[in-house]
Amino acid sequence: MTVDVIGAEVAGKEREESMAEKDAVQQHKNLSDMEEQELFLQQWECNDLMYEYNQVRPSDQEKRERLLRELLGKVGEACIVEQPIRANWGKHTYLGDRVYINFNLTLVDDAEVWIGDDVKIGPNVTIATATHPLEADQRKQGIQMNRPVHIKNGVWLGAGVIVLPGVTIGENTTIGAGSVVTTDIPANVVAYGIPCRVRKRL
Repeated sequence: MTVDVIGAEVAGKEREESMAEKDAVQQHKNLSDMEEQELFLQQWECNDLMYEYNQVRPSDQEKRERLLRELLGKVGEACIVEQPIRANWGKHTYLGDRVYINFNLTLVDDAEVWIGDDVKIGPNVTIATATHPLEADQRKQGIQMNRPVHIKNGVWLGAGVIVLPGVTIGENTTIGAGSVVTTDIPANVVAYGIPCRVRKRL
């Protein structure tokens, strides 16, 4: 599947935005200097926490858990997040219980990322909530659209999966390695590919 086709699918999804989603468009050029500075400081705080978390010895489980709970918006019981992890904000990501996340998770969590109970995430996965207009002139204005991502209970994301803004993945679904998830995927299926498509119902 070509990049052009994927871009067309994303463009189609953008055209289908609800008015509420359009209201969520963030135009950074309109922020006051004070607001810009506050966002800058919050992001540096997140970066410092991530750096500290990623440097902790794997054997120091108590310190790892404490820092992870400071970094993320919510961490349920018995969660394991392997190092390293990268996030834009951290505080916009919420983990349920018994979540396992392998190394090199990237969270573009400008909007909320909801990860349910018993979710398994392979290495080198990216979950992105932020996107930009296709028109270059609008990108130059600093326009950004943020849409939350929901990964329901029991989902397994294989290695190298990319989940794009606004996607919901239904309960107990498996997403094959290397897939690019551009649209919602229902519960209880196996899906894979670029773009990701349902291949088998469980």
